[in-house]
Amino acid sequence: MSDLDHERSMRRAVALAARVPERPFAAVVVDRASGAVVAEGWNRSDENPTWHGEIDAINRLVASEPGIDSSRLVLYTTAEPCPMCQGAILWAGIGAVVFGTSIRFLTATGWRQIDIAAEEVVRRAPGWRCEVVGGVLEAECNELFLTAARAAPGR
Repeated sequence: MSDLDHERSMRRAVALAARVPERPFAAVVVDRASGAVVAEGWNRSDENPTWHGEIDAINRLVASEPGIDSSRLVLYTTAEPCPMCQGAILWAGIGAVVFGTSIRFLTATGWRQIDIAAEEVVRRAPGWRCEVVGGVLEAECNELFLTAARAAPGR
């Protein structure tokens, strides 16, 4: 995956998170071969509790690019995918995930999360392949979640 500009794509995810500053979970799906953004999404859990940023991006991907070879795609997300989202990423066949903030950081700062790492979900899903890379623009992503937590303590 070294041929991709991880920071550029993560900056796009960070920019999308501004649409939902109280829940700054946002995702960008990039074609590994061309570097083109093929889908974007952000958290819409106020409409549906399962409508996380990754789920929104996957749904937009399927709607706009039916039949795409998703194994060549990379999903960038401001926070490590929860087990539901990482499972959806696997079912969608997306070949790699790059995240900023870790689930461990989120739980340590009061965000309600299921404390199962994305890599653990992949490890326990034989037959699927998905590379997981964490910590890209981690400080910037962490600040998104710290700012949201300060704005709505006890969320």
